[in-house]
Amino acid sequence: MAFPKWSPINRETYLDRLALRYDRDGEPCQLAPVDIFVTTVDPIKEPLLVTANTVLSILAVDYPVDKVSCYVSDDGATMLTFDVLAETTEFARKWVPFSKKYSIEPRAPEWYFSQKIDDLKDKVSRSFIKDRRDMKREYEEFKVRINGLAANAQKIPEGGWIMQDGTPWPGNNTRDHPGMIQVFLGHSGGLDTEGNELPCLVYVSREKRPGFQHHKKAGAMNALVRVSAILGNGQYLLNLDCDHYINNSKALREAMCFLMDPNLGRNVCYVQFPQRFDGIESNDRYANRNTVFYDINLRGLDGIQGPVYVGTGCVFNRKALYGYEPPIKKTKPRFFSSLCGKRYKAANSKNKSPENSVPVFKLEDIEEVVEGSGFDDEESPIISEMCLEKIFGQSSVFIESTLMECSGVPQSATPVSVLKEAIHVISCGYEDKTDWGIEVVTSEVTISTLLSFMLEYKGIGWIYGSITEDILTGFKMHARGWRSIYCMPQRPAFKGSAPINLPDRLNQVLRWALGSVEILFSRHCPIWYGYGGQLKLLERFAYVNATIYPLTSLPLLLYCILPAICLLTGKFIIPEISNPASIWFIFTFILIFASGILEMRWSGVGIDEWWRNQQFWVIYGISAHLFAVVQGLLKVLINTETSLTVTSKAFHDEGDFDEPYMFKWTTLLIPPTTILIINLVAVVAGISYEVNKSYRSWRQLFGKLLFTFWVIVHLYPFLKGLMGRQNRTPTIVIVWAILLASIFSLLWIRVDPFSIRITGPSIQQCGINC
Repeated sequence: MAFPKWSPINRETYLDRLALRYDRDGEPCQLAPVDIFVTTVDPIKEPLLVTANTVLSILAVDYPVDKVSCYVSDDGATMLTFDVLAETTEFARKWVPFSKKYSIEPRAPEWYFSQKIDDLKDKVSRSFIKDRRDMKREYEEFKVRINGLAANAQKIPEGGWIMQDGTPWPGNNTRDHPGMIQVFLGHSGGLDTEGNELPCLVYVSREKRPGFQHHKKAGAMNALVRVSAILGNGQYLLNLDCDHYINNSKALREAMCFLMDPNLGRNVCYVQFPQRFDGIESNDRYANRNTVFYDINLRGLDGIQGPVYVGTGCVFNRKALYGYEPPIKKTKPRFFSSLCGKRYKAANSKNKSPENSVPVFKLEDIEEVVEGSGFDDEESPIISEMCLEKIFGQSSVFIESTLMECSGVPQSATPVSVLKEAIHVISCGYEDKTDWGIEVVTSEVTISTLLSFMLEYKGIGWIYGSITEDILTGFKMHARGWRSIYCMPQRPAFKGSAPINLPDRLNQVLRWALGSVEILFSRHCPIWYGYGGQLKLLERFAYVNATIYPLTSLPLLLYCILPAICLLTGKFIIPEISNPASIWFIFTFILIFASGILEMRWSGVGIDEWWRNQQFWVIYGISAHLFAVVQGLLKVLINTETSLTVTSKAFHDEGDFDEPYMFKWTTLLIPPTTILIINLVAVVAGISYEVNKSYRSWRQLFGKLLFTFWVIVHLYPFLKGLMGRQNRTPTIVIVWAILLASIFSLLWIRVDPFSIRITGPSIQQCGINC
């Protein structure tokens, strides 16, 4: 969409000014605590060496160690993940001091040792070469131990896994197990080899029981929100996929430039970073970089109300996840400003108080409000507690943490009660009859203005109802009046692993598109939801576009078939050039390309990346998007359940591109292959038809071939990937494509809708001499 790109913003941060205000030498550090979430579920598709590198990059981040906590959610409850984290903890005691001593980047060892740069540049310490050689040997031994654990886990023992103390592993039944929490690094024993403190590292596996709805990744994220609030209660939250490591050790400081700004930060719900990827070939065969979306669209949205939440690499304000509104009530804006929003410069805080960046409420304040609402003194505390339990669940420690003035564990909590409450908040039934992730229409009496604004917008934490929970979660925050920030530091903050073959990439796009279709057909659809809130009009257009785009697969399908129909039937859908309609068509065509060129100029996106995005928009439209529309309609009509396929993530060398040519069977390959065959057959048939007519209509033939080749050029990356380096296309794909193309051609010849059928006179009326 063009409208949300009216007001793009280029932001710049000043880390030196942030340090002068909040992290001065010789003074207590005032930077806000951050809880970092890492989620994993399948140790096969998400290799644990990938997860280990992500955790190591977090533990070595350039941020005060007492203000960083890492929580790893194991939704598969595998003992392998637990053992790998134990190994990672021991290796971190050596890796963290090495990476901080020499200020290396990135601080994920796999990517640090594999990068093809001069490691000795800007290094003046003579001990660096020896320490680096020793650390590389340590890491290789660490990899061998991880690979050994993975190899031993291939065959599950008959009686299930046994822990070192001889007790059975509680998660042997992945669908029926208790909640598990293990603090690997924390208050005791969290020291590196040089005696320095390490950040907190916690393993979490929420309880799962048959008959309960666990809400996939969104449910795991909400469990981490509650556990982290009880154990550490960081003011801000960073969520990362298990394959997204911290590539820029100062990434948290980059985010704090905005979140801790006393002016801008008061209304910021999250700071989103662009996704960048490793291991992609230079020509980006399958458009994994998605630069048009990350470098153009999201920067344009930043000038309105902020970018959408893309699921990873995002630093949240915890209060915004709890359902609070922004603390500042805005005056009614003028028309143009309500459309495009206010333009902000780079974060440049002048106030030192970090406690003013979030709304502050105490349990005593709520009870005072309840006391003035007409209830008896004895009933007031009970009613206030009941209302809060209805929102946050039945945990007094957690509720108290949500109302604290600043981060930290409630003083009344003891270690025993903290552990008990932490297990309690990850139980299956904790979210029942609460506002976690859902929207419930409540007819309860509103006790006060405070409680009414908390009850007005139901649904706290990550929102359920779609496999793309990121879109829903960000949308609900923007509807409450929050704004988001798009931060693009010069060195990418995070990097991840992208699908390296076409079937995996198509399945990933299918999952995204299916989530958008689910939102489109739900009550949270941005077309009709949230009109009583503070969502700006153009921001709403952006969310509508984010949910309705899979429907473009229907006109795209027609767009790709029409040129072949013209060649097969001898008809031409475009009128003569003298017709005003053709002039308008050409004018619109030129305007579209002109807007694309202007976008490339201000965004810095190259024409090759822009063109690759155009090609894969067509490829995705006639495959993944089309299947998403069909599955979404089936879910609405017959209530079929959608399944979540985890995208395979693995390390691969940047110079080895055998994997992009690897093909696995998937029905998503059939529609594009069918359309390719139809267009190629149509080219041969159209040229043969014109040769038989002695080139009497060669001008129309040129126009038909132009549009047909235009479709084929868009599908060229798919054709190249389909054939592969050694022609390893699955036979079933070719057979199905040829069969469908033949059926389509025969049906078209039989129906022939462009033919004019002439009915002659009746023999009964005029006889045989008619």
